Amino acid sequence: MSSISGMMRPMSDTMFADIIAEEISAGPQQVRAALALFAEGSTTPFIARYRKEATGNLDENALTDIRDRHKQLADLEKRRTAICKSVEEQGKMTADLRTSIGEARTMAELEDLYLPFRPRRKTKGSIARDKGLEPLAEFIFQQTAGSVKDKALHFVSQEKGVADTDEAIQGAKDIISEWINEDAEHRKVLRILFGRKAFFHCKVKKGKEEEGIKYKDYFDWAENVNKTPSHRILAARRGEAEGILTLRIEPGEEEALGLLGKLVIRNTNESAAMVRQAMEDSYRRLIRPSLEREYRQETKKRADETATDVFAKNLKDILLAPPLGQKRTLAIDPGFRTGCKIVCLSPSGDLLENTTIYPLPPRGKVTETEQTLKKLVKKHNIEYIVIGNGTGGREALSIIRKMDLPGTPPVVTVNESGASVYSASKLAQKEFPHQDVTVRGAVSIGRRLMDPLSELVKIDPKSIGVGQYQHDVDQKLLKQTLEDVVVHAVNMVGVEVNTASPELLRYVAGLSPRLAESITSYRRENGPFSGRNDLLKVPGMGAKSFEQCAGFLRIKGGGNPLDASGVHPESYHIVSAMTEDLEIPVHNMMGNTEILESIDPEKYITSSAGIPTIRDILSELKKPGRDPREHFEAFSYTQGVNTMEDLYHGLVAMGTVTNITAFGAFIDIGVHQDGLVHISQMADHFVSSPHEEVYVGQGVTVTVLDVDVRRNRIQLSMKQNKS
Repeated sequence: MSSISGMMRPMSDTMFADIIAEEISAGPQQVRAALALFAEGSTTPFIARYRKEATGNLDENALTDIRDRHKQLADLEKRRTAICKSVEEQGKMTADLRTSIGEARTMAELEDLYLPFRPRRKTKGSIARDKGLEPLAEFIFQQTAGSVKDKALHFVSQEKGVADTDEAIQGAKDIISEWINEDAEHRKVLRILFGRKAFFHCKVKKGKEEEGIKYKDYFDWAENVNKTPSHRILAARRGEAEGILTLRIEPGEEEALGLLGKLVIRNTNESAAMVRQAMEDSYRRLIRPSLEREYRQETKKRADETATDVFAKNLKDILLAPPLGQKRTLAIDPGFRTGCKIVCLSPSGDLLENTTIYPLPPRGKVTETEQTLKKLVKKHNIEYIVIGNGTGGREALSIIRKMDLPGTPPVVTVNESGASVYSASKLAQKEFPHQDVTVRGAVSIGRRLMDPLSELVKIDPKSIGVGQYQHDVDQKLLKQTLEDVVVHAVNMVGVEVNTASPELLRYVAGLSPRLAESITSYRRENGPFSGRNDLLKVPGMGAKSFEQCAGFLRIKGGGNPLDASGVHPESYHIVSAMTEDLEIPVHNMMGNTEILESIDPEKYITSSAGIPTIRDILSELKKPGRDPREHFEAFSYTQGVNTMEDLYHGLVAMGTVTNITAFGAFIDIGVHQDGLVHISQMADHFVSSPHEEVYVGQGVTVTVLDVDVRRNRIQLSMKQNKS
């Protein structure tokens, strides 16, 4: 860092790019290009898909890291500037301090350097300074020979409130304690010690043993901070917040004081002994609590990031679950006392008819239910029956699968988490103003089988129920991360602009909620869009928004076949050049692998489109508008397994993964209580992350290890060599 007129030159985006490039192992030019594109308003999906030449093929994960790290560095630079200004105004800036501030790479380092210059509140040290005891503190801190008491006599003053030499010496030690605390080198050494050897120490509060039984594992718990997994950090913090546990973070005090002593103690005389007393006070009263707060924040941040990452991966799996597609569907929201709500949906998800059946206790009208279902299945030519997996779902599934229904439509279940949230939302009220919440919930269940992505974007991702300690983590981080996941999923799949809801459109790159509403309003008033260029007629659709969104919006059956593909309109001229050279119309080239593989990509390179773009175009033309999600396959639970009482050690059962955490995966085997496959039981080899082995929604075969009906706990294994 250099200075101009005594002030520090702020870091530029070029400097930021160099730092980020080193951190993520990318080229500085790649990062600079990404930052430039972000600065001009480009979105992450657009840059990843359509600006590969500029960024050197950086994917969405790398681009997201660049975006987030740039903000962190910008915030750091803002704080650096404010600190410099404050120190300059105090007239205390030195060349060495300016260099140290300029080289600081973390907020903690910056704040350590600023600590001696921070505006002071009333402290023991400041009170002692006001009494004129700083010269005595300096004498003691030098640790030279001489009587401290004799020196202290000169500072006894009734006028200044120093009654005797003991009070003078104590005031001087208070000042020395603050000096030791405010020394950046001292804090750096102890921060390193905390980073290597700090432990979590957790105890149960007296008298809270029974109330906090769920935290029993933490009643007397200690673990190295660096080795503690995120779920244990969050669990211990929650126990502390609920008043059950006490939680401390600290290394061994003896080692900490030993390190500090090497920096502070320079003699063995009377003054040195007093400095040691001040040092011990400084560590216990100031430094340790400060670093503990810092490490509480740091470990919480780490735990939040891990838990949020797990949530994000689970959410991605759910959003990209295989869609059934446009099938005539009968959806059932199960219930015992109030009956099962039935809705019949058209292939496009429109509500055709609804009613209520009572196949379950206490009414149990199975014969009447079968007659009703036969009529509805025949009337609407139903192709699939879907049942929510909530209360009564397993029983309803078992009963309905035994019925002789016309056409024998497959009967499947879906995870109904969040359906009730949608049914009570303003959006659901707007879509179905004349239906009650139970009908709306059943519609959501049916639609999430037909197209999980289109339906689940209508609710807050946190309501989908695949998180770990989701209410304990940083909500701002969680919101941004989950928003990124939804944006990624929507743009990866693509959106049919003539049928998409505003809730789905708002996640398309370049479209705001207002613009998404404008698109649907324009479509409603003017009819379906016939081509992508028609989007430019939508009020509020500017050139930049069109550039960002056009490639992710699909228009099937329009005038230009390319509008139904992922080829961006800015590249249509390249496809035109290909068709002219081949002397065939574009629709004959699309999907023709033999012809497309005969094309030489090098021939169509332009100033704005290099080999990556040309290859993407050819790949898209081979399977234009292809849905990247897997094909839907119906899943069946193990017959005869309906309740926990049906389980026993060694039973092999089929199940679906409903949630993944840092310590394992939860499996629904059809008994209303998910079982846990601990990470140690996921495979015969070592597993570092459950996501290596399973994904949410996956069908798996498990073996029951243990059943605890009283505590509602089921332990499962996925190992091949089962005991």
